[in-house]
Amino acid sequence: MIELERLSKEFTMHIRSGLILTSFQDVSFVAEAGRLLAITGPSGIGKSSLLKCIYRTYLPSSGAVLYQSTNRGLLDLAQADEQEIIRLRAKEIGYVSQFFHVLPRISALQVLVEPLLRQGWTFAAAESRASELLAYVGLERDLWQMFPSTFSGGEKQRLNILHALITEPHLLLLDEPTASLDAMYKARVMELIENLKHAGCCMIGVFHDRDAMLRLADTRYDLQCKDYCAVSA
Repeated sequence: MIELERLSKEFTMHIRSGLILTSFQDVSFVAEAGRLLAITGPSGIGKSSLLKCIYRTYLPSSGAVLYQSTNRGLLDLAQADEQEIIRLRAKEIGYVSQFFHVLPRISALQVLVEPLLRQGWTFAAAESRASELLAYVGLERDLWQMFPSTFSGGEKQRLNILHALITEPHLLLLDEPTASLDAMYKARVMELIENLKHAGCCMIGVFHDRDAMLRLADTRYDLQCKDYCAVSA
């Protein structure tokens, strides 16, 4: 579903007289539908930056991100215009970031309902599905109408994951999806991720949680040696 060809990212530090910092260079791999590819490597090597280049939060410095869109055919996400990227995010590509930021005066329920409304769901159906998922991951009903800015780290992370999963994307990018979660809610979140993977979603994830990686990942790509490895390696 997605193939990276010699993807690289550099940052220009204007506050340091234009110093160039290299995040990663010449990364090439393939990720398939219905499978999860884990990106591994030491801290600071560029794992999160790689996900952001695929999602186009960052613009890659060079290389290609070839994505097989269900509606638009084969696209290079590194070259696609911003409106195309916005459409893909709304319809096909989900992203669980390490830090969840939403508009400050939108309730937790609204955070989940609005993506479904943009996909054509009725309000009643969207609210029902959002309520079902909020209850499943253990967010108390009293929190549903509150602003996520008031939530604990674990509560924010559960809402963050639901926000990415609720539209059932075809490509899902996961940056430390089980961070801040206790054992019970981590198990429920992993079950939701597994269900979506089994439905054919292509996933690329960054994990420091070894247990979660071993359970969820099918293959892993080591960003340091730029090669595939066994998941258990």
